[in-house]
Amino acid sequence: MTHSNPMMAAQQFVVDEARLLNEARYREWIELFAADGHYWVPMQGAQQPDPVNHVSLAYEDRILLATRVQRLQGLRAHSLEPGARSLHILQAPEAQPLEGIGWEVYTPFIYTEIRGALPTTLAGVWRHQLRAREQGFEIVLKRVDLLNATAPHEMIQLFP
Repeated sequence: MTHSNPMMAAQQFVVDEARLLNEARYREWIELFAADGHYWVPMQGAQQPDPVNHVSLAYEDRILLATRVQRLQGLRAHSLEPGARSLHILQAPEAQPLEGIGWEVYTPFIYTEIRGALPTTLAGVWRHQLRAREQGFEIVLKRVDLLNATAPHEMIQLFP
């Protein structure tokens, strides 16, 4: 969906991204990331200032994301049998201009991942930094601040 209003377009971009994840269209999802883009899940949630000087649950560039997707979709992902599925339920995204980059979009979410009969449910906030490109936006940074980031978690296979 395209919008003439850049703020609404940034908000819709995040909603469309969640749909790609929910439909397990991971290769298309990776294409949303800029060549220099990162996916970051801080260990300390919203309090953690940067991924380089602090421990993170995940800090992956586009190459690492592609490697993870290849593993998820490979024939040797035995730990995922009978497959992992996820659902992101989003609160309405809020977008604001981000000087020098484009847009920052703040989106509270609830995430459920199912592996066999084992559910994992997480809550948190997505914080996207989006840069305009010829066809919409690209993700410079997707930060996932989990509400209970410091709690022990089962293995999270997909992308909260």
